[in-house]
Amino acid sequence: MGHWLHRNIVEPGKLPLLLALTAFVLTFLITRAVTRLIRAGKGPFGNVKAGGLHIHHVVPGVALIVVGGFGAVASGRYGFGAAVFAVLFGMGAGLVLDEFALILHLDDVYWTEEGRKSVEVVVLTAALVGLVLSGFSPFGVNDMSQQELHDRGSVISTVVFNFLFSLAVLSKGKARMAIFSVIVPFIGLIGLVRLARPGSYWARRFYRRRPRARAKSTLRAYRHDRRWAGPRRRLQDLLGGKPDPVPDRSLGR
Repeated sequence: MGHWLHRNIVEPGKLPLLLALTAFVLTFLITRAVTRLIRAGKGPFGNVKAGGLHIHHVVPGVALIVVGGFGAVASGRYGFGAAVFAVLFGMGAGLVLDEFALILHLDDVYWTEEGRKSVEVVVLTAALVGLVLSGFSPFGVNDMSQQELHDRGSVISTVVFNFLFSLAVLSKGKARMAIFSVIVPFIGLIGLVRLARPGSYWARRFYRRRPRARAKSTLRAYRHDRRWAGPRRRLQDLLGGKPDPVPDRSLGR
Protein backbone atom coordinates (compact mmCIF):
# COMPACT_ATOMS: atom_id res chain seq x y z
CA MET A 1 0.00 0.00 0.00
CA GLY A 2 2.82 2.38 0.91
CA HIS A 3 4.64 1.64 -2.36
CA TRP A 4 1.45 2.18 -4.40
CA LEU A 5 0.75 5.46 -2.60
CA HIS A 6 4.24 6.75 -3.20
CA ARG A 7 4.30 5.70 -6.86
CA ASN A 8 0.81 6.84 -7.86
CA ILE A 9 0.16 9.77 -5.52
CA VAL A 10 3.38 11.23 -4.07
CA GLU A 11 5.69 10.98 -7.10
CA PRO A 12 3.21 12.55 -9.60
CA GLY A 13 2.56 15.39 -7.16
CA LYS A 14 -1.02 14.33 -6.39
CA LEU A 15 -0.65 14.26 -2.60
CA PRO A 16 -2.05 17.82 -2.16
CA LEU A 17 -5.07 16.83 -4.27
CA LEU A 18 -5.64 13.71 -2.14
CA LEU A 19 -5.34 15.75 1.06
CA ALA A 20 -7.70 18.42 -0.29
CA LEU A 21 -10.28 15.79 -1.28
CA THR A 22 -10.03 14.07 2.10
CA ALA A 23 -10.36 17.37 3.97
CA PHE A 24 -13.28 18.35 1.71
CA VAL A 25 -15.26 15.16 2.39
CA LEU A 26 -14.50 15.05 6.13
CA THR A 27 -15.34 18.74 6.58
CA PHE A 28 -18.69 18.27 4.86
CA LEU A 29 -19.57 15.17 6.90
CA ILE A 30 -18.52 16.75 10.21
CA THR A 31 -20.35 20.00 9.38
CA ARG A 32 -23.54 18.12 8.54
CA ALA A 33 -23.25 16.09 11.74
CA VAL A 34 -22.88 19.28 13.81
CA THR A 35 -25.74 21.10 12.08
CA ARG A 36 -28.01 18.08 12.53
CA LEU A 37 -27.20 18.06 16.26
CA ILE A 38 -27.95 21.78 16.45
CA ARG A 39 -31.23 21.21 14.61
CA ALA A 40 -32.17 18.43 17.06
CA GLY A 41 -31.16 20.53 20.08
CA LYS A 42 -28.53 18.01 21.17
CA GLY A 43 -24.91 18.39 22.17
CA PRO A 44 -22.92 21.49 23.11
CA PHE A 45 -23.09 23.08 19.67
CA GLY A 46 -25.02 26.16 18.64
CA ASN A 47 -25.30 28.70 15.85
CA VAL A 48 -22.52 31.27 15.67
CA LYS A 49 -23.86 34.79 16.12
CA ALA A 50 -22.25 38.20 16.26
CA GLY A 51 -24.40 41.13 17.35
CA GLY A 52 -27.56 39.18 16.61
CA LEU A 53 -26.31 38.26 13.12
CA HIS A 54 -26.18 34.57 12.23
CA ILE A 55 -22.75 33.83 10.79
CA HIS A 56 -23.15 31.02 8.25
CA HIS A 57 -20.21 28.65 7.89
CA VAL A 58 -19.84 29.72 4.26
CA VAL A 59 -18.08 32.83 5.65
CA PRO A 60 -15.08 31.04 7.25
CA GLY A 61 -15.21 28.69 4.26
CA VAL A 62 -14.53 31.54 1.86
CA ALA A 63 -11.64 32.72 4.04
CA LEU A 64 -10.10 29.23 4.05
CA ILE A 65 -10.49 28.91 0.28
CA VAL A 66 -8.73 32.25 -0.26
CA VAL A 67 -5.83 31.37 2.04
CA GLY A 68 -5.54 27.78 0.83
CA GLY A 69 -5.93 28.65 -2.85
CA PHE A 70 -3.36 31.43 -2.96
CA GLY A 71 -1.04 29.43 -0.71
CA ALA A 72 -1.31 26.39 -2.99
CA VAL A 73 -0.49 28.47 -6.07
CA ALA A 74 2.56 29.91 -4.34
CA SER A 75 3.86 26.63 -2.87
CA GLY A 76 3.61 24.24 -5.84
CA ARG A 77 2.76 20.53 -5.63
CA TYR A 78 5.43 19.32 -3.22
CA GLY A 79 6.49 20.01 0.35
CA PHE A 80 4.87 20.58 3.71
CA GLY A 81 3.43 23.95 2.72
CA ALA A 82 1.62 22.48 -0.27
CA ALA A 83 0.04 19.84 1.98
CA VAL A 84 -1.10 22.39 4.57
CA PHE A 85 -2.62 24.75 2.01
CA ALA A 86 -4.33 21.82 0.27
CA VAL A 87 -6.01 20.84 3.55
CA LEU A 88 -7.09 24.44 4.18
CA PHE A 89 -8.53 24.68 0.67
CA GLY A 90 -10.38 21.37 1.04
CA MET A 91 -11.87 22.46 4.37
CA GLY A 92 -12.98 25.77 2.91
CA ALA A 93 -14.54 24.09 -0.14
CA GLY A 94 -16.42 21.71 2.14
CA LEU A 95 -17.86 24.58 4.18
CA VAL A 96 -18.78 26.64 1.12
CA LEU A 97 -20.41 23.86 -0.91
CA ASP A 98 -22.31 22.66 2.15
CA GLU A 99 -24.23 25.92 1.77
CA PHE A 100 -24.23 25.97 -2.02
CA ALA A 101 -28.03 26.12 -2.10
CA LEU A 102 -27.98 29.18 0.16
CA ILE A 103 -25.62 30.95 -2.26
CA LEU A 104 -27.69 29.86 -5.26
CA HIS A 105 -31.02 31.05 -3.86
CA LEU A 106 -29.65 33.92 -1.74
CA ASP A 107 -31.87 32.63 1.03
CA ASP A 108 -31.51 30.31 4.03
CA VAL A 109 -32.82 27.13 2.37
CA TYR A 110 -30.49 24.80 4.29
CA TRP A 111 -33.24 22.52 5.62
CA THR A 112 -35.64 22.79 2.69
CA GLU A 113 -36.10 20.78 -0.49
CA GLU A 114 -33.96 23.34 -2.31
CA GLY A 115 -31.20 22.63 0.20
CA ARG A 116 -30.75 19.17 -1.32
CA LYS A 117 -28.77 20.85 -4.10
CA SER A 118 -25.90 21.35 -1.65
CA VAL A 119 -25.60 17.62 -1.00
CA GLU A 120 -25.82 16.85 -4.70
CA VAL A 121 -23.09 19.36 -5.57
CA VAL A 122 -20.81 17.99 -2.84
CA VAL A 123 -21.22 14.40 -4.06
CA LEU A 124 -20.67 15.50 -7.66
CA THR A 125 -17.54 17.48 -6.75
CA ALA A 126 -16.06 14.62 -4.74
CA ALA A 127 -16.68 12.20 -7.62
CA LEU A 128 -15.06 14.49 -10.18
CA VAL A 129 -12.01 15.15 -8.03
CA GLY A 130 -11.77 11.41 -7.38
CA LEU A 131 -11.68 10.76 -11.13
CA VAL A 132 -8.93 13.35 -11.61
CA LEU A 133 -7.02 11.78 -8.73
CA SER A 134 -7.37 8.38 -10.43
CA GLY A 135 -5.57 9.68 -13.50
CA PHE A 136 -8.27 11.20 -15.70
CA SER A 137 -7.73 14.68 -17.13
CA PRO A 138 -10.38 17.14 -18.35
CA PHE A 139 -11.37 17.09 -22.04
CA GLY A 140 -9.45 13.92 -22.87
CA VAL A 141 -5.97 15.44 -22.59
CA ASN A 142 -4.79 12.34 -20.70
CA ASP A 143 -5.36 10.22 -23.85
CA MET A 144 -2.76 12.19 -25.82
CA SER A 145 0.83 11.10 -26.38
CA GLN A 146 3.81 13.16 -25.28
CA GLN A 147 4.41 14.23 -28.87
CA GLU A 148 0.81 15.38 -29.21
CA LEU A 149 1.01 17.26 -25.91
CA HIS A 150 3.96 19.25 -27.27
CA ASP A 151 1.87 20.16 -30.30
CA ARG A 152 -0.31 23.05 -29.16
CA GLY A 153 -2.66 22.64 -32.11
CA SER A 154 -3.45 19.04 -31.15
CA VAL A 155 -4.06 20.00 -27.54
CA ILE A 156 -6.33 22.91 -28.44
CA SER A 157 -8.32 20.90 -30.99
CA THR A 158 -8.78 18.04 -28.51
CA VAL A 159 -9.99 20.38 -25.78
CA VAL A 160 -12.34 22.25 -28.14
CA PHE A 161 -13.80 19.01 -29.55
CA ASN A 162 -14.44 17.51 -26.11
CA PHE A 163 -15.88 20.80 -24.85
CA LEU A 164 -18.35 20.94 -27.74
CA PHE A 165 -19.09 17.25 -27.15
CA SER A 166 -19.98 17.96 -23.50
CA LEU A 167 -22.00 21.01 -24.56
CA ALA A 168 -24.06 18.83 -26.91
CA VAL A 169 -24.81 16.43 -24.05
CA LEU A 170 -25.82 19.39 -21.89
CA SER A 171 -28.18 20.62 -24.62
CA LYS A 172 -30.01 17.29 -24.32
CA GLY A 173 -30.84 18.12 -20.70
CA LYS A 174 -28.33 15.68 -19.19
CA ALA A 175 -26.37 18.01 -16.90
CA ARG A 176 -24.72 15.34 -14.75
CA MET A 177 -23.59 13.30 -17.74
CA ALA A 178 -22.27 16.45 -19.41
CA ILE A 179 -20.18 17.30 -16.36
CA PHE A 180 -18.75 13.80 -16.06
CA SER A 181 -18.06 13.66 -19.81
CA VAL A 182 -15.54 16.47 -19.28
CA ILE A 183 -13.45 13.89 -17.41
CA VAL A 184 -14.65 10.66 -19.06
CA PRO A 185 -15.79 11.34 -22.65
CA PHE A 186 -17.32 7.85 -22.96
CA ILE A 187 -20.03 8.87 -20.47
CA GLY A 188 -20.94 11.75 -22.74
CA LEU A 189 -21.15 9.39 -25.71
CA ILE A 190 -23.85 7.42 -23.89
CA GLY A 191 -25.77 10.63 -23.18
CA LEU A 192 -25.41 11.80 -26.75
CA VAL A 193 -26.86 8.69 -28.39
CA ARG A 194 -29.82 8.49 -26.02
CA LEU A 195 -32.98 10.55 -26.33
CA ALA A 196 -32.96 14.09 -24.99
CA ARG A 197 -34.97 14.97 -21.93
CA PRO A 198 -38.27 16.79 -22.58
CA GLY A 199 -37.96 20.55 -22.28
CA SER A 200 -34.26 20.54 -23.20
CA TYR A 201 -32.91 22.69 -26.02
CA TRP A 202 -32.30 19.56 -28.12
CA ALA A 203 -35.89 18.36 -27.66
CA ARG A 204 -37.35 21.78 -28.50
CA ARG A 205 -35.15 22.09 -31.57
CA PHE A 206 -35.21 18.60 -33.05
CA TYR A 207 -38.33 16.92 -31.66
CA ARG A 208 -40.75 19.69 -32.64
CA ARG A 209 -41.99 17.78 -35.69
CA ARG A 210 -41.33 14.31 -34.31
CA PRO A 211 -44.27 13.47 -32.02
CA ARG A 212 -43.16 9.87 -31.52
CA ALA A 213 -39.70 10.92 -30.39
CA ARG A 214 -41.22 13.59 -28.15
CA ALA A 215 -43.62 11.10 -26.53
CA LYS A 216 -40.88 8.50 -26.11
CA SER A 217 -38.60 11.10 -24.55
CA THR A 218 -41.28 12.10 -22.04
CA LEU A 219 -42.03 8.48 -21.11
CA ARG A 220 -38.37 7.57 -20.72
CA ALA A 221 -37.70 10.63 -18.54
CA TYR A 222 -40.70 9.77 -16.36
CA ARG A 223 -39.53 6.18 -15.87
CA HIS A 224 -35.96 7.27 -15.16
CA ASP A 225 -37.01 9.85 -12.58
CA ARG A 226 -39.41 7.43 -10.90
CA ARG A 227 -36.71 4.76 -10.71
CA TRP A 228 -33.92 6.94 -9.35
CA ALA A 229 -35.72 9.67 -7.38
CA GLY A 230 -36.20 7.42 -4.34
CA PRO A 231 -32.60 6.15 -4.03
CA ARG A 232 -31.22 9.64 -4.70
CA ARG A 233 -33.40 11.19 -1.99
CA ARG A 234 -32.46 8.46 0.50
CA LEU A 235 -28.77 9.08 -0.14
CA GLN A 236 -29.26 12.82 0.26
CA ASP A 237 -31.17 12.28 3.50
CA LEU A 238 -28.43 9.95 4.77
CA LEU A 239 -25.65 12.44 4.06
CA GLY A 240 -27.36 15.73 4.74
CA GLY A 241 -30.46 15.02 6.81
CA LYS A 242 -34.12 15.20 5.85
CA PRO A 243 -35.53 18.62 4.92
CA ASP A 244 -38.17 20.23 7.08
CA PRO A 245 -41.70 19.15 6.15
CA VAL A 246 -43.57 21.66 4.03
CA PRO A 247 -46.52 23.05 6.04
CA ASP A 248 -49.98 22.38 4.60
CA ARG A 249 -51.30 25.93 4.02
CA SER A 250 -54.76 24.61 3.30
CA LEU A 251 -55.19 23.86 6.99
CA GLY A 252 -55.03 27.55 7.80
CA ARG A 253 -57.90 28.48 5.51
